[in-house]
Amino acid sequence: MKAFLLVLVLGGVLAAVLFGTLSGWDSSYMSVHGWIALGAGTFLSLAVGGGLMALVFYSARKGYDDRIAPDTDEER
Repeated sequence: MKAFLLVLVLGGVLAAVLFGTLSGWDSSYMSVHGWIALGAGTFLSLAVGGGLMALVFYSARKGYDDRIAPDTDEER
């Protein structure tokens, strides 16, 4: 019951925010160049974030993140 109420309340908050955003939205203030820059910036930011996350997973699977034991004279 608590989970249902939580989903209901959060859905209502989301609906109110979306209504407020979309009712006051006026896209005439930004030119075509602004929209292109916004889209390119968003895409490049997501691409860089995705690429870095791919490198993190690749590094973890290949063992580059494992702890390296220091060389000691006792082992020789």
